[in-house]
Amino acid sequence: MGSTEPLSEIAHDFFPMMIIYKDGTIERLVGNDIVPPSFDQKTNVDSRDVLYLPKNTLSARLYIPQNTKGQNQKLPLVVYFHGGGFCVHTAFSSTYNNYLNNLVFEANIIAVSVDCRRAPKNPVPCAHDDSWTAIKWVASHVDGDGLEEWRGAMWQFVYPSMIDCDDPLINPAVGSNLASQ
Repeated sequence: MGSTEPLSEIAHDFFPMMIIYKDGTIERLVGNDIVPPSFDQKTNVDSRDVLYLPKNTLSARLYIPQNTKGQNQKLPLVVYFHGGGFCVHTAFSSTYNNYLNNLVFEANIIAVSVDCRRAPKNPVPCAHDDSWTAIKWVASHVDGDGLEEWRGAMWQFVYPSMIDCDDPLINPAVGSNLASQ
């Protein structure tokens, strides 16, 4: 009556990350804990999810420090791509959520954590394509227009080796609306 045999044979065992069965089922062994967006009282950072690629229902999580609300201060923006080899974890895993709450608080920045489709169900280069789409989506909001989540959050693109460079060919932020404010 009660069989102890698995429903499908194992095709590939990538312990401790995942197991792929011959029927195509994928069992991810890590990175399955999803944390909802929220206000983190310890760091005073607010996070919210926004859809950046509707056709694939892909979201990004925005992390915005609340200690700068009402101030006319530009904050650096970090676009963060989570670990997991494009196979495990998501932008909403507790590991990355906790890390980004602390990073945004300590560095006084705004962060965008990008989710992408995961292999092997979605083979490479799907995750690369999703990441590039997310970067273009972030860049499309450079003027703070569009999403309600972006309004009131002063930010600028920061290129670490070019922060003090006034050459627009080297530092694309020079001459933009945000850089000149």
